[in-house]
Amino acid sequence: MRKSRFVLTVTPICVLTLLALGVTLASDPPTQDKPTIAFVTNQIASFWNIAEVGANDAGEDFDVEVDVRFPNEATATKQKQIVEDLLSSGIDALAISPIDAVNQQNMLNGWAGKIPLITHDSDAPETDRILYIGVDNYAAGRTVGKLIKDAYPNGARVILAIGRLEQDNAQKRQQGVIDELLDREVSFEWRDEVEEVKGDKFTILTTLVDQGATQVAKQKAEDALNTYPNVDVMVGLFAYNPPAMLQAIKQANKSDKVKVAGFDEDDATLQGIKDGTVIGTVVQNPYEYGYQSVRVLSELLKGNKKVIPDSKYIDVPARAVTKDGRKIGGKQTENVDEFWADLKEKVGN
Repeated sequence: MRKSRFVLTVTPICVLTLLALGVTLASDPPTQDKPTIAFVTNQIASFWNIAEVGANDAGEDFDVEVDVRFPNEATATKQKQIVEDLLSSGIDALAISPIDAVNQQNMLNGWAGKIPLITHDSDAPETDRILYIGVDNYAAGRTVGKLIKDAYPNGARVILAIGRLEQDNAQKRQQGVIDELLDREVSFEWRDEVEEVKGDKFTILTTLVDQGATQVAKQKAEDALNTYPNVDVMVGLFAYNPPAMLQAIKQANKSDKVKVAGFDEDDATLQGIKDGTVIGTVVQNPYEYGYQSVRVLSELLKGNKKVIPDSKYIDVPARAVTKDGRKIGGKQTENVDEFWADLKEKVGN
């Protein structure tokens, strides 16, 4: 619910009348400082623009100031610089998507000792964070695998791409795809598999790592198309990966031979589903990441600890989007046209 503003105009005659009645007017109306909640992402991406809308909407609904920050370098060092600046400015609470949860542990614990801190999108489960908001990234990775199995029932040669394997969400998505394609049991155990992994039907040729740099992602996709000319499908597990792959495939004149499976809802990815160059994408709900992060932290600042579930995890379920919204793996996917229309409405396009 958005809030309306009411403005009272006081004329000089009104002022004289009020003074005559003994009413004192302040030069400025008294103000009540609002708490400030910071929402820090792991890089700049279209995905995070949607989260920013959600965070700002929640700021209005829960009457708090919101400060959204996007690191222009996808590094833990840049995140540290941003958060230290925010702490110096006097923020009251922090929601962050850690870039390297293991090596950021002491840093995150230090911040958590000063203000309420939660994680979103990518977790840091071994830290003192209060809770995590996001998808089950391992399950989401397996859903990407199901999209591929549906499109290639007889098997395929696959290339994966992701930003950083240091991130908790990256590890789980990558492993989820591999485990699903190799028909393994559902039990997450990251194996750091970046080279060839062979199964009965599917072969994962390699995992490309680009450290969150879009241009590097495109260059690595171009190189991979030359190194692995027999690849059937390229899988992008961060929002910018599928668009970078689509560009590389188009430039190589292989759009009719190599398809893309995606993650997240970049416009190029959704258009690719409509055009038939993308077999489908697994989407999170970045709007809810932003909205729920601000909602939870605003309640914690009021002393309401009931917003913390016993699991310390607020699930924002992942969904699969396909061209026709058919069932895959026994679960209904979303029609791309309907999904895209709803997304545009949320972000005001």
